[in-house]
Amino acid sequence: MKNIATLLISTIYFCQLSAQSYDTALGMRLGTDWGMTIKQRVAKKTTIEALLQSSLQREEVLVTLMGEQHFPVLSRRLNIYYGGGLHKGWINESDADLVPYKDPFGVTFIGGIEMSLGRLNISYDFKPAINISGGQEIFIPKPAFPFAISS
Repeated sequence: MKNIATLLISTIYFCQLSAQSYDTALGMRLGTDWGMTIKQRVAKKTTIEALLQSSLQREEVLVTLMGEQHFPVLSRRLNIYYGGGLHKGWINESDADLVPYKDPFGVTFIGGIEMSLGRLNISYDFKPAINISGGQEIFIPKPAFPFAISS
């Protein structure tokens, strides 16, 4: 009975935690695309993330803006999160005449898990992009390992 009470109190305590342990995080995103990321907490469990990235597979640069919802797992230093937003891309100028498609524009979704160790934030996520217009492909899966320094 004592173990059940302890488990119940712990569960209530962890459910009331903030979802993430940082206000702002700035870092790199490494995966099929690489680039810079900045996250800003705008509510207790909500962040806005902006990405500037270049592809290792396509001749384009993308800017992405997303809203994300965070949920703590055991503590506020370990989260799962999901969200979505919009992306806009540009074909690299030197290759614009050779590439048979237009600048991409579309929607982006994201889901992942993140862990904060002091000021270092490490995560793994899956960020599929769906191009509404332009782009080399309509659907582009983008798994990555983002890491950032937080304040």
